Amino acid sequence: MTRMRNYFLTGLIIAGPLGITAYLTWSIIQWVDGWIKPLIPHVYNPDTYLPFPIPGVGLIVAFLALVVIGFLTANIAGKTLLSYGELLLGRMPVVRNLYSGLKQIFETVLAERSNSFKKAAIIQYPRPGLWAIVFIATDARGEVAHRLDQVGADVTAVFLPTTPNPTSGFLLYVPKSEIIELDMTVEDAAKLVISAGLVSPEYEKLAAMQQQKTEAEAVVTAG
Repeated sequence: MTRMRNYFLTGLIIAGPLGITAYLTWSIIQWVDGWIKPLIPHVYNPDTYLPFPIPGVGLIVAFLALVVIGFLTANIAGKTLLSYGELLLGRMPVVRNLYSGLKQIFETVLAERSNSFKKAAIIQYPRPGLWAIVFIATDARGEVAHRLDQVGADVTAVFLPTTPNPTSGFLLYVPKSEIIELDMTVEDAAKLVISAGLVSPEYEKLAAMQQQKTEAEAVVTAG
């Protein structure tokens, strides 16, 4: 019975992540197909000619459509049309706030020039002596930075995720001197938060790799 239990747990560890990953992937494909396929003309929809539906067609069409939109807005004509559209949205009382907020979030998170959420750190929260993992967002900007500069506070905006859902959390402005940056990646920090501390990256291996990288850079510099 002990051996059977061990086999069962081993199989669960292997099959569990695979099954959940397959389920989530399939759910996303089905969700996108449900939105996009009705918009595809019947002439170009392969489901019209085949006796069975082909999953993922909507996802491919959505990807190509986003690429085309990005290509069109990259030239002068596209930028002009986009500016007129944003001007029109700017005159709508409720829609303009929603659009401007979402656009700023997407530009900050997805733009290649942004360094947001590329570093994990720990801070003392909610009181001294208790430590929490955070993701470093950016330096304080705007009125917040101005007000805090008046009191001599040099702060950084951090996002403190919650367990087990790291997509929710708190925005905190923390003095830079109280932030301890970690060598682990943001992905490893997210796993640590989601698992409530059960899944922790191997620091010894990470430290050894970092040491080897430092030594290699020193050799290159000396040479």
